[in-house]
Amino acid sequence: MELLWSNKVLAAKDIAKIIKEYIGWEKNTTYTVIKRLIDKGAIERQEPGFLCKAIITKSEVRKIETKILLEKLFDSSFTCFVTEYLSNNKLKANEIIKLEKILSDSVK
Repeated sequence: MELLWSNKVLAAKDIAKIIKEYIGWEKNTTYTVIKRLIDKGAIERQEPGFLCKAIITKSEVRKIETKILLEKLFDSSFTCFVTEYLSNNKLKANEIIKLEKILSDSVK
């Protein structure tokens, strides 16, 4: 998906070449993943040339994945997530200021 988000449209064969170089997947594996993404409605296939184009944005994927993460690991509780995160990580002062603004703006 990152390839399509950054390049807009790519031929499946070019995706397979890039993935082979960086991840080591064989062409068939990449084509199987492309097919699954088409079936899920994440990308569309255009002809001629088996061109692939993302039809779901990175932002939309983040929203979906965040919801799934919170449901699976934190019983849909954002508070539980934040508590867990902060028990293992320290925030910088500028991050706290940004979070305070986000929280303040979300109440309005």
